[in-house]
Amino acid sequence: MSAPHPATDPALSGRIGRDARSGYYPVPHRYRLHLALSCPHCLRIAVTHSLLGLEDVIEVTLLPALPDAGADGYAELRPLYEASSHRHPGPALPPVLSDDWSGRTVSTDPAGILADLAERFAGPGHGAHAPGAAVAAADRRYERSISEPAQRAGRADADEGERAAALCGLLDGLAGLERRLSARPYLLGDQPTLADVGLWVTLVQLDTVHRWHLDAAAVHRIAEHPQVWDYARRLAGHPAFGRHLDLDAITRRHHAACRGREAAGAAMQIVDWAEHARARARHGG
Repeated sequence: MSAPHPATDPALSGRIGRDARSGYYPVPHRYRLHLALSCPHCLRIAVTHSLLGLEDVIEVTLLPALPDAGADGYAELRPLYEASSHRHPGPALPPVLSDDWSGRTVSTDPAGILADLAERFAGPGHGAHAPGAAVAAADRRYERSISEPAQRAGRADADEGERAAALCGLLDGLAGLERRLSARPYLLGDQPTLADVGLWVTLVQLDTVHRWHLDAAAVHRIAEHPQVWDYARRLAGHPAFGRHLDLDAITRRHHAACRGREAAGAAMQIVDWAEHARARARHGG
């Protein structure tokens, strides 16, 4: 399995305030996002940025799929880390929200960055905005019911019973999601909102990363949730989602960090993500 994401340094978890008295306050063109689309946290931030229509408010700098060879993270990010944390001891990794005025890092905390995009720059009146409690609840639910059991189900160092139990948990989570999406096209209604972003990235990871460590029978059972995967395909065709999907980058990151064993399910892709992204492009998305 892939190595876990590094923990956020609490010293680099600043927030955007409401006004000038807060130091960092919402000003168009002041801030910049540094993202590597191979990273699920970064993919989620990129989709949120687009879904909220912030392209003309906060610039985005895209980074390569993998850090610089021989460097402790991304050399491009090192000055931002050093300006905010002298002799920063950890690797210089995205996501980063930086302040172009001072050349400092505001935050490397994905949750804080997402909250600031929604609450400080887009505001609650935006059509894609969703109640913070609803977004947080959805994230916790699908982390526990999809991401965590998917990783356990593919662990080479787990015994057969542990993997089977984890797969059952994953299938239960997908079944619950299948029922929910049978009643509405998106989590909160007829249009995608911020509540859908985390789930979509979770499904992308399930099919493009976790699947590599599952056997063919398990992948067949995972694929037998038509509402779930139709939902994933619809969002892949949405311009705010599919335009950020870099399959090659995700694959390169996974193989660089992978500690597990490839299984038969690796050859059985559930969604043709590239085709749905191309269809979006053909229709002018």
